[in-house]
Amino acid sequence: MLVTPAHRPRKRFGQHFLADQTIVESIVEAISPRPDDRIVEIGPGQAALTVPLLKRIPHLDVVELDRDLVAELHQRFKPEQLTVHAGDALDFDFGSLGKDLRIVGNLPYNISTPLLFHLAQYARCVSDMHFMLQKEVVERMVAAPSTADYGRLSVMLQDRFDMQSLFEVPPEAFRPPPKVDSAVVRMRPLSQAERAARGAAADEAVFAQVVAAAFGMRRKTLRNSLANVIGGAELARLGIDPGARAENLAAADFARIADHCAARERQAG
Repeated sequence: MLVTPAHRPRKRFGQHFLADQTIVESIVEAISPRPDDRIVEIGPGQAALTVPLLKRIPHLDVVELDRDLVAELHQRFKPEQLTVHAGDALDFDFGSLGKDLRIVGNLPYNISTPLLFHLAQYARCVSDMHFMLQKEVVERMVAAPSTADYGRLSVMLQDRFDMQSLFEVPPEAFRPPPKVDSAVVRMRPLSQAERAARGAAADEAVFAQVVAAAFGMRRKTLRNSLANVIGGAELARLGIDPGARAENLAAADFARIADHCAARERQAG
């Protein structure tokens, strides 16, 4: 075991402390830290990952919201080893830490989806990301079109990242045990060339609006869910069935719709 009961996990922060040495070692091996890496850990908690990471690299940045844990981290580690950014990861500017970041963490399950969307904004500053998440969320992240788990999160992340579900983690690996299974995922930002080859949208803002509209009424056909964005005849001209649903479209299909809408707006303006 890696943690002691000194700090009582706080439900409002979604705290479940990793307590299985074998799982920790597997995560560190998956990250495969190099001495010159700029690694940022989200939610270090009681340092289950922090300690083994610092055995492989000389310095680590961490983002921690819990003030009591921030104080403990300051006491346990020297400033030259650990830079503690006290605050909410949802508000943190990861771009302020530079480029080629490697972001890791056991993410709070109660904010995992909005946090993933926040982190996606910094894809250009990142080399890769390794996260422990609820297994159900990881399944949604890597889901293929026309499957039950495929949704807005799948599309938005697959547009920016190559993702791989690495291994599952049982509830008993944590203190306290969550009521769900967990999984570790690797996210590697796609290069501009890779995104272009996959047919990524030129206008990311319009792409996000189209995807949100489509999945906002996911049980309706695209003809209805995107009625305020694009007409059925326009969809057909783009080679997209207006009678299909959002879950049937790949990220590249949404990109074609977004690029068409963006071009139409530019012409109208």
